[in-house]
Amino acid sequence: MSLLILGIESSCDETGVALVRSTDDSAVPTLLSHALHSQIEMHQAYGGVVPELASRDHIRRVLPLTTQVLAESGHTLADVDVVAYTRGPGLAGALLVGAGVACALGASLGKPVLGVHHLEGHLLSPFLSADPPEFPFVALLVSGGHTQLMRVDGVGRYEILGETIDDAAGEAFDKSAKLMGLGYPGGPALSRLAEQGSATAFKLPRPLLHSGDLDFSFAGLKTAVLTQAKKLGDGLEARKADLAASTEAAIVDVLVRKTLTALKQTGLKRVVVAGGVGANRHLRAQLNAACAAAGVRVHYPELHLCTDNGAMIAMAAAMRLQAGQQEASSDYAFDVKPRWPLDAIAAGA
Repeated sequence: MSLLILGIESSCDETGVALVRSTDDSAVPTLLSHALHSQIEMHQAYGGVVPELASRDHIRRVLPLTTQVLAESGHTLADVDVVAYTRGPGLAGALLVGAGVACALGASLGKPVLGVHHLEGHLLSPFLSADPPEFPFVALLVSGGHTQLMRVDGVGRYEILGETIDDAAGEAFDKSAKLMGLGYPGGPALSRLAEQGSATAFKLPRPLLHSGDLDFSFAGLKTAVLTQAKKLGDGLEARKADLAASTEAAIVDVLVRKTLTALKQTGLKRVVVAGGVGANRHLRAQLNAACAAAGVRVHYPELHLCTDNGAMIAMAAAMRLQAGQQEASSDYAFDVKPRWPLDAIAAGA
């Protein structure tokens, strides 16, 4: 029996809605349609996400996006079998919008709902690609304030091998960009500028590179970037591209080296990269080259699905249902989890 699953994502500054078809066999669920609205332009005036504005914008966008997705897929609300939504982690107010709308839709339609872990959505997003991975694999999850390496043996079967102990890779990109006076969002701005600079212009630290474990720390790199920017003083503008390129190279070097160590420790020959930083071209090039030399397959989400989106939420819900890891509920009382470690997921949690 096939299921149509409507997914709603509203954890931060993107409103995403998608429709996925799932079957009860082992076939990978199929994305039928998705729509996304980014709030970047709205938040640029403030140099970062304003939670109250984010929540209000989700309220404005989620139902029109739902209408769009259904129209593009040729379906109606009555065809939907399950309504999935991001339960956490994320901004509390933003999460409440998606959860509230999803549960209201479920109640009005008499259809069950399912809360999804945002990071699990990113983790499983490569299954939406033309080249989906197979279990087991090592996953490098680099999304916003999260940088983690995991062994993934199946849906809901995750072992964290290492994680950030302070600033994550995404935060290192954003905070370094802010120190250089680049606009919001900082990470993509820094990466674009880095293309014009030299990655070897400045010798920046690679924190925990030789720590002997798989944990990450990028706070020291951010401090080194600040120190270098102060040293340059009035000369910063002329050397900004070089500093950006050197910063990006340091972050990517750590991510690639730690990922290779994780592959060696686990003996696995497949790696998945997911999350917004996974769209970084330098990271993809370096990791592709290193993994090709080691005989390892690398899988990414499609570029347009690296950022937060409803497709990954619908897909994660479909795969959890398919694997018997969770059941959709007709209890329309809901809560959200702004802080929710990925390893805390359990069946039905």
